[in-house]
Amino acid sequence: MKKISKKSVLALLVVFSLSLNNTMAQETKTTLNLSLDQALQIALSENPTIIVAGQEIEKKQYAKKGVVAQLFPQISASAGYTRTIKKQVMYMGGGSGGGMASMIMEPLAKIINPLYEELGLTPDWGSGEETEASSGDGGFEVGLANNWSGGFNLSLPIFAPTLYKSISLSGLDVELAVEQSRASKQDLKNQVTKAYYQLLLAQDSYEVLQQSYKQAEDNYNIVNNSFQQGLVSEYDKIRAEVQVRNLNPSLLQAKNAVQLTKLQLKVLIGMDSDTDLNIVGRLSDYEDNMYVDYMKIDTTLVLNNSSLKQLDIQKEMLLKTYQMNKAEYLPTVSASAMLQWIAMNEDFKFKDYKWSPYSTVGVTVSIPIFTGGARSHKIKQTKIQMQQVDWNRINLQRSLNMQAESYMNNMQVSVEQLASNKENVNQALKGRTIAQKRYEVGKGTILELNDSELALTQSKLTYTQAIYDFLVAKSDLDLVLGKDGEGN
Repeated sequence: MKKISKKSVLALLVVFSLSLNNTMAQETKTTLNLSLDQALQIALSENPTIIVAGQEIEKKQYAKKGVVAQLFPQISASAGYTRTIKKQVMYMGGGSGGGMASMIMEPLAKIINPLYEELGLTPDWGSGEETEASSGDGGFEVGLANNWSGGFNLSLPIFAPTLYKSISLSGLDVELAVEQSRASKQDLKNQVTKAYYQLLLAQDSYEVLQQSYKQAEDNYNIVNNSFQQGLVSEYDKIRAEVQVRNLNPSLLQAKNAVQLTKLQLKVLIGMDSDTDLNIVGRLSDYEDNMYVDYMKIDTTLVLNNSSLKQLDIQKEMLLKTYQMNKAEYLPTVSASAMLQWIAMNEDFKFKDYKWSPYSTVGVTVSIPIFTGGARSHKIKQTKIQMQQVDWNRINLQRSLNMQAESYMNNMQVSVEQLASNKENVNQALKGRTIAQKRYEVGKGTILELNDSELALTQSKLTYTQAIYDFLVAKSDLDLVLGKDGEGN
């Protein structure tokens, strides 16, 4: 018995492992039957662009709350410590005599003496003898080495016109974010819808080419049998074989187009590439509703276009900015309160400290007088921006009306072509049947048979293309008209 080497065993294990992995991958790969509505629902919940747009709304809402919070009292706590390196020296005016300095300092001494007594010190007001607090030249040091403070501060705006306008402006900023999110959803819906229709077109085209290829193979078998029996020439056999081979590249391209459009649709709806898609329906399913959909379109709904609405919101935001700039000429009033505790001592014996409370309340009025013309310049700048928005809106509405008219014309052409294309399919099918019968009885040629098959294939592709063009034009028109399936 021949001994099996370790390398052979290892190779067999690798092959077995790869085979097992491929089998498991095929078993775990799922197929999803997907309609257009389901594709849109998945896209609106899984697409990263839509998620980011929703987060942008939430961010703007927090920003608005932050501006509103400025209307509430602002309370802060503070604490501080100061170490005196060199104390301040005060002079009483020379000797025990009075003089002007004595007249000034006597009231001050009445205030300072109790503080020194509490600290156990005895001040010497001009005795000429140096004491612990004396500087040696007739003056004395004031203050203590350690100074501690701590407390709370409160401020509250009473009248703040610019703040009120800023709150309104932040509210419009949230509204703009909501409209931008709506625009993102509409754009994604348009992309997913067109990708879905494109996949239907690719599948229908692939099916048409498969039928044509199958018919070409059948024709070749008939011609080849006739050639074997000596009923037709070798030329007919060659032409039939060439016809089959000519269709093969087109069939492969159509198959590849189906895979690419599936991948594109998966990316748009945020689906895992391991999941296979089975698209529900055909383009011909939309044929019956084409004329009704065309007649129901109201192009006046262009005012619902998201870009127009965003410009309207931006115009309103500029108006609020203009009002806020004018409000800068008005005074502002705010209230404040302070509560602090102060302690001073020469040592760090905190338990012996005596904390003295200190509190104040007040009202502050700020009246702007002169800023170098900055406010006036901002007002003029905002006026120009408002005029620019007006002109941009006029230009955008004209462009949207033109696009809507163009899409309506494309839909009308598709509707008119559809009836003719459908009749062409029936006629081409009838022509191919006749050509087959003529060739079978020996009255037709192989060229007639090939031409009839080619005409049938082209008529079927043109038929599905007309439906696809209508559906794509309708999807683009819905985007221009601002339709999002939410009542408009």
